[in-house]
Amino acid sequence: MSTGVAEQVDDDLWSAIGDPTRRRMLDLLLIDGDGTATTLSQRMPVTRQAVAKHLGVLDRVGLVRATPAGREKRYRVDDVQLARAVAQLSSVGSAWDARLRRIKRIAEAIQRNQQD
Repeated sequence: MSTGVAEQVDDDLWSAIGDPTRRRMLDLLLIDGDGTATTLSQRMPVTRQAVAKHLGVLDRVGLVRATPAGREKRYRVDDVQLARAVAQLSSVGSAWDARLRRIKRIAEAIQRNQQD
């Protein structure tokens, strides 16, 4: 049985976004426009090596794009992929809203039947 929403969700993308450190890095990149592993590590409670690994994950799923900058890489958020992630989240949220409304109707029907 196909749900439609599940087919639209990219598990790798959501696994990458699911990590709070990576979400903070995305926030910083969105605020600053771009950054390197070094500049990001100066603003986070993790090592430069950890930041570089997180950036690698974000790069693999397409949320950031790297360009060479001397001995480092500069990372920018990929607006198209971020918009895709937001659309997926919205779709999943709408599906869950519909499920919760259905559960509420069922619970209300059960309650009415118990009162009769």
